[in-house]
Amino acid sequence: MGDKICRGEDMAFSKAQELLRLAMMATARRGVTLDDIVEEFGCSERTAQRMTGALMAAFPQTDPSIGEDRRARWTIPARAIAPLLTPSSEELVALAEAISQLEHAGLPKEAAHARSLERKVRALIPPERGTRLEVDKEALLEALGHAARPGPRPAAREEVLDAIYEAIKGLSLLRIMYRRRDEDEPRERIVAPHGLLLGVRRYLVALDTAKGPHGRLQHYRVEEIYEAEVLADYFEIDPDFDLKRHAERGFGSYESEREFCEVVWRFRPDAAAHARRYVFHPTQMTEDLEDGSLIVRFNASGFLEMTWHLYSWGDAVEVLAPDELREMVHDHRRSFAALP
Repeated sequence: MGDKICRGEDMAFSKAQELLRLAMMATARRGVTLDDIVEEFGCSERTAQRMTGALMAAFPQTDPSIGEDRRARWTIPARAIAPLLTPSSEELVALAEAISQLEHAGLPKEAAHARSLERKVRALIPPERGTRLEVDKEALLEALGHAARPGPRPAAREEVLDAIYEAIKGLSLLRIMYRRRDEDEPRERIVAPHGLLLGVRRYLVALDTAKGPHGRLQHYRVEEIYEAEVLADYFEIDPDFDLKRHAERGFGSYESEREFCEVVWRFRPDAAAHARRYVFHPTQMTEDLEDGSLIVRFNASGFLEMTWHLYSWGDAVEVLAPDELREMVHDHRRSFAALP
């Protein structure tokens, strides 16, 4: 009986969500038509007609009319549903990440417009809900930490990402089925998720609970997590832990204690002006040489990701340090027709 009640509640909730989606569509200047409803919800015209009836019953402000194209339209003033449209913390995070990506892409004007939109959205949030959303948003933003870089990235299971986000937001332990490179099959781990690094690869930053509370943070490739389940148990993050500082120890999304060192690159004079427009790493320092070349220095790890990037510069860049990175890059350089 209990399962039947739960299923009934789930169905009712789903119908309520669909009705709210329909109401949002009806706030468009031209309203919503039966064809719009059929296309949006993948339903029959008869079902669409029933949905318009439910719309008018739930929202008395609904104005049915016949448009110039002789099609029936249903319109709702936006103010009638505004109190129901409070964004979720995940939506606010997505907007903040979009702003970050616009800034990293060198589009400050577009980023400013998006930031203005964010302020307007936040101003419309009822005060009683704003505080809770802000807490959730900050938790997710801190967890994401490292701004995503555009470009190809491995695919991950949506349900795995959902579980990761939920665990990070709630400081819940996470059960994952994970396969390391040297393993043929995934095996179970119980981890305490501290954050997510986004880049060419996505890594879950977490402590393996089997190694105790004072173990070293591990990086788990998200695409190699085959299952993820949020557990009822909670954990506490070390107050001294800072994901931003942790992320800066890597060039991309990979971090290695063994490889962490000073990195020094020299860009040829004809490539120096182009290289100056790049921020290769948040901790970088630059030096202009008399011959017009550019020196870039920073401290990080992740030689393989550095190699992938340096290859795109061809013979326009020289690795001065460390020797291990130099050996990985130099024999594979060539002259390209354009710089990245």
